[in-house]
Amino acid sequence: MGMKGLIAAAGGLLSRVKRAGQVTIELLLVLPVFMLLLFFIMEMGNMGFQTILAHHCAYELARIGSLVAGPTGGGTGGGQGMANAKMKSALGKMFPSDPSASVEGTMVPTLKDPQSGQMGEDLLVKMTFTGKLIFPGSSYFLSDPPKGSKKKKIVVMVRMPVEKPYFQ
Repeated sequence: MGMKGLIAAAGGLLSRVKRAGQVTIELLLVLPVFMLLLFFIMEMGNMGFQTILAHHCAYELARIGSLVAGPTGGGTGGGQGMANAKMKSALGKMFPSDPSASVEGTMVPTLKDPQSGQMGEDLLVKMTFTGKLIFPGSSYFLSDPPKGSKKKKIVVMVRMPVEKPYFQ
C-alpha cells in the first residue's frame, strides 16, 4: 500500500470518528427536549384523569345534594344548608387524605313547572380539588404559583335539578 492509500485510509477512519462524535452531540441536544415533550404529554394525561375524577365526584355530590335539598329531603325539610352539610360529609369520604378539597352548593330558581304549577330549583354545586402533578419538568410549567409546587387547582361546577314531590 502506498503513501496515498495510507492517507486515504486514515482520512476515512478520522471522518468516521468525527461522525460518531457528531451523533453523540446531536443526541445530547435533542434528548432533553424530547424528554420534556414526553413528560408534558404524560402529565396532560394525568391531569385529564384527575379532571374526569373531579367531574364525576362533583356530579355525585350534586346528586346527593339535590335529593337532600328538596322539601322532603333528609327527613327534615331539606334546604340548602342540609344539602351543603351532606355534600361536605360525602366529600370527606371521597377524599379522606385531601383536606384542601371543598364543595359548596347554591339553590338557583328556574322556570315554573307547567304540570305541577311549582317553581323549579336547581342546585349549583362548585367543587374545588387540588390535582397533583407527578412528572418532572412539566410540573414547573403547569403548576399554580409558586412555580414548582407540583399542584394544580381544578374547579368543577355542576347543576342538578332539586327533587320535589309532584303533589303538595
